Amino acid sequence: MAKGPVPLIAGNWKMNGLRKGAEAEIRKLARLALKPKKLHCELVICPPATLLLAMQGWLRTARADRRIALGGQDCHAAPSGAHTGDISAQMLKDAGASHVILGHSERRQDHGETDATVAAKVAAAHAAKLTAIVCVGETLAEREDGQAEAVVARQIAASLPEGSRAGNTVIAYEPVWAIGTGRTPAPVDVARMHDRIRAILSERFRDGELFRILYGGSVKPGNAPDLLRIANVDGALVGGASLVAADFWGIARVRA
Repeated sequence: MAKGPVPLIAGNWKMNGLRKGAEAEIRKLARLALKPKKLHCELVICPPATLLLAMQGWLRTARADRRIALGGQDCHAAPSGAHTGDISAQMLKDAGASHVILGHSERRQDHGETDATVAAKVAAAHAAKLTAIVCVGETLAEREDGQAEAVVARQIAASLPEGSRAGNTVIAYEPVWAIGTGRTPAPVDVARMHDRIRAILSERFRDGELFRILYGGSVKPGNAPDLLRIANVDGALVGGASLVAADFWGIARVRA
C-alpha cells in the first residue's frame, strides 16, 4: 500500500450478532486493540443497529472506544418522519456511530436502491456528521461483458453528492461476485479498478488524492497482505471475517 491516506479497516457484520456472542468477540477485539504495538490504520465495526448502544458501552468499559469506532449499515435520507422500520443518520450518530455503510450491493439488490437513493443517503450522513462508506462494484455479468469500469464510474458519479470530500466520504470497491463467495479478483484487476477510481475522484474533487478507497469482497487474514499492498488500496471493508475478533485483527495487523 503506497503512502497516502490513513488506512481504514471496517467490519460489516451484516444481519449477524446477538448480545451474548457479540459481547465476547468485541471484548476480545478490544483487548487486542489495546496492545502496545501501534496500528497504522483506523478500525471501525458496523454491527446491526440493535447492537450499537451495547457495543458502545462494551468498548467504553474496555477503554477501547478511542481505538475502535462504530458505524451503521444503512440510514434513511430523511432526518425523521413516518418511515416505519427505518433509521436516520442522526439516530445512528446518537447511538454512538461515526460512520455508516451506504449503497452496499445487498441494499441495491434486496431493496432496489438506485444511485440517486444512495446519493440522498450520503447527503443525510454528511448532514449528521457521519463518514459515509459508499459501496460500488460490478456484477459478474457486467465484468464478463467488459463493463466493470464503466459501471463503477457511473455509480461513483451518481452516488456522491456535492459536498463529498475526503474527510466525510470513503469509497469501498466490492465486486458483487466476490462478496461472500471466497473469490477475489486477481491483484492486477484490483489495481486497475482502484487506479480508475482514484482518477475519477481526482478529476471531480480537489482532494481526490486523499479519499480512502477500500477493497471488499471475501477479505480474509490469508489474502489481506496481498490486497493491502496494492497501490490505491487504502484499507478493506470486511464481511464474514469481521465477526471473529482474531480474524478481523489478523487483517488489521497487516498495518502494524
